[in-house]
Amino acid sequence: MGMNDTPRSSRPHIALLGRRNAGKSSILNTLTGQPAAVVSPVGGTTTDPVFKPMELLPAGPIVLVDTAGLDDEGEIGALRRNKTLEILNSTDLALLIIDATVGVSAFEHGLLEKLHAKKIPVIGVLNKTDILVEAEKMTATLKAELDLPLIPFSASKLWGDAELKKAIIDALPQNEDRFRIVGDLLSPGDFVVLVVPIDKAAPKGRLILPQQQTIRDTLESDAIAVVTKEHELRLTLERLGRKPRLVITDSQAFMKVAADTPKDVPLTSFSILFARHKGDLDELVRGARAIDRLKDGDRVLIAEACTHQCQSDDIGRVKIPRWLRQTIGKRLIIEHASGSSFPADLSEYALVIHCGACMLNRRTMLHRMAETEAAGVPIVNYGIFIAYVQGVFPRAIECFPSAMLAWEQAVGAGSHS
Repeated sequence: MGMNDTPRSSRPHIALLGRRNAGKSSILNTLTGQPAAVVSPVGGTTTDPVFKPMELLPAGPIVLVDTAGLDDEGEIGALRRNKTLEILNSTDLALLIIDATVGVSAFEHGLLEKLHAKKIPVIGVLNKTDILVEAEKMTATLKAELDLPLIPFSASKLWGDAELKKAIIDALPQNEDRFRIVGDLLSPGDFVVLVVPIDKAAPKGRLILPQQQTIRDTLESDAIAVVTKEHELRLTLERLGRKPRLVITDSQAFMKVAADTPKDVPLTSFSILFARHKGDLDELVRGARAIDRLKDGDRVLIAEACTHQCQSDDIGRVKIPRWLRQTIGKRLIIEHASGSSFPADLSEYALVIHCGACMLNRRTMLHRMAETEAAGVPIVNYGIFIAYVQGVFPRAIECFPSAMLAWEQAVGAGSHS
């Protein structure tokens, strides 16, 4: 995916689920009009999930996810099933693919229970209907039995493609604000100053994804984006001739930017904007109370959604552990998770510090937050953590009234505990 494409993390994830050889890969290829997935009459051809971005108008950019059959068997089959089940944590809409020549059994009902438990909307797809004599009768019977929208389909004859696409469009959220990052804080004509450090950790020749997306969202709001580095911020503000509506900084430059930004100008960070764009900002703000409560021997998990080469001043591996120890002066056990890996057992941790999640879709980040909540473990993200330990809190969240209220309630509860 190129720089001008909608990132996968910003696309609704639509997973094709079902038995082996039900036709999931063939349906994906039909929907995309491309041989995106390998197709074979041999069951179990798909092993790892296959992600295929596409444009589905008028819904816009989506990503289809082909998966291994959940009835796979054996030791390797169990690994494939686990990979498919992990996909459910990032699925916005599920397509339950049913082989018309096999029908429905306890397998499909069990899969539906899993999807309903995760509150994932489902569309049923009855594939291979070209083989059936009474396809309409079977469709009606299964639709009533499963209590689902059920689309008759034939990947081999290209039947049902338009009907399935329409069902997908109708099932996707119609909320235009689902892509907003900063736009709801702005009015047309507002100036926004974005502070973008260019250091050795910055990617060559481009801006990182949160910066790109924030600029785009600012422009979508008919506001004016002014981009500068932290050392030029003071000069930039002087030359603007008017106060900006908002200053947004890379979290690592919080102290410098806070010092150079007038107190009456709202200030936040890209990471904090993404805390609410991808997760639950109020809950992440409440998690900051746990930082001062850490004790010797406590375990802290630092989780990043992407994988990259660790550098000498890496934020997750070097800077955050250093700031933690400097701030609280305790001997902590710090562990790391990166990419798609996230510990199944979180109960042993006293705090989770998560990245901005720009590489995760919202459902995945909310799932991770739900896992920490279920384990009774507080969670913050990088931006909130850095603002807290560098003394820029709560100024960094003042432009979010709900988050400010959550913080005041957390402080009040702590003072009475």
